[in-house]
Amino acid sequence: MPSDSSPGTSALLEDQYRREICRVGRWLYERGYIVAGEGNLSVRLDAERILTTPTCVNKGMMAPEDLVIMDMEGTHLQGDRKISSEAAMHLLFYRMRPDVNAICHSHPPTATGFAVAGLGLDQALLPEVIVGLGKVPLVRYATPGTPDLCAVLEPYVPHYDALLLANHGATTCGPDLLTAFFRMETLEHFARITLAAKLVGEPQLLSTREVAKLMAARARYFVTPPPGGGAELPETCDTGESNADEVTLSRAELDALIDEAVRKDRSRR
Repeated sequence: MPSDSSPGTSALLEDQYRREICRVGRWLYERGYIVAGEGNLSVRLDAERILTTPTCVNKGMMAPEDLVIMDMEGTHLQGDRKISSEAAMHLLFYRMRPDVNAICHSHPPTATGFAVAGLGLDQALLPEVIVGLGKVPLVRYATPGTPDLCAVLEPYVPHYDALLLANHGATTCGPDLLTAFFRMETLEHFARITLAAKLVGEPQLLSTREVAKLMAARARYFVTPPPGGGAELPETCDTGESNADEVTLSRAELDALIDEAVRKDRSRR
């Protein structure tokens, strides 16, 4: 977000964001996360304006002048092309998450395969993913580009930075567009590894205690969790069906474990 609202500075930043959106659009296309006219990207210019990709344009072949500007109500303000029908999904994030300044929506094949199969990427398998994204839940299906999609997304937006959309694709957000893109890239990479693990054997989940230690380490890696709080943690090896060798924890007990891990981490510095 620009700190100087003078016209010259704003124009320079807008030009930078236009070029950045086009660059990220090319990355999405080159990686096969989108084809044809799929996907959309946006950046918050200021409190009132959003710079976004237009509808019916290949996001890997855009020019800066192809982008459009809308207000927080979705009204077209600037640009020759039309606003995407999925703009409302972006605006939902911006209205509910003051910390979010960019949105990335695409259809990465493996992650979208999980979404089509009705599966979230919500298991505690990789430390880097737990630290960076926490849990990636599956949002139930609603018709893209309609108010129904915003309705099913709304309960999740304050609590998660990456979401799978059933029978649709994925959406990530961030304080800037590169972060939002990297979260999409991480999501697809995680989906590929999860699929490979399922093909060759039974994925081995981390324990609740290990997840607590990883969540406590987020600050050390400069990861700021979503401000909503209350996000569910990934499924661990001891949160499934009980047996004699499993230990279950209440949310209060888990929070206490995280607090303990944070204290121990600070004492080692």
